[in-house]
Amino acid sequence: MENGLMGLNRRKFTREFKEAAVRRLELGASMAEAARACEVNPNILHRWRRELREFGAKAFSGPGRNRADENRIAELERKVGQQVVEIDFLRGCLQHVEEQRRLQALTTRNSSTHTSKSK
Repeated sequence: MENGLMGLNRRKFTREFKEAAVRRLELGASMAEAARACEVNPNILHRWRRELREFGAKAFSGPGRNRADENRIAELERKVGQQVVEIDFLRGCLQHVEEQRRLQALTTRNSSTHTSKSK
């Protein structure tokens, strides 16, 4: 997969989200429970816990995105997908109407030409 495309599908989480997820582990939640609650892979939680232990306040320095942003992006992507389907359908309808119009024009022209020759 092209390197630039991989980043487009990757979810990003805020520092606060990552810290809260690790806090669940510290409060006694199992790795599986915390991963399910946060909707992330347990391996991600392992990494976040390790980074927080190693770097403390300097951990998770990237900007991240919160869940609301992700939901909004997913909603907009669904809308764009629906619009693509609608546009394709309407293009098909327009093509059909154009074909019918051309066929009618040919039929009308041929019948008027045929009538004038018989006179």
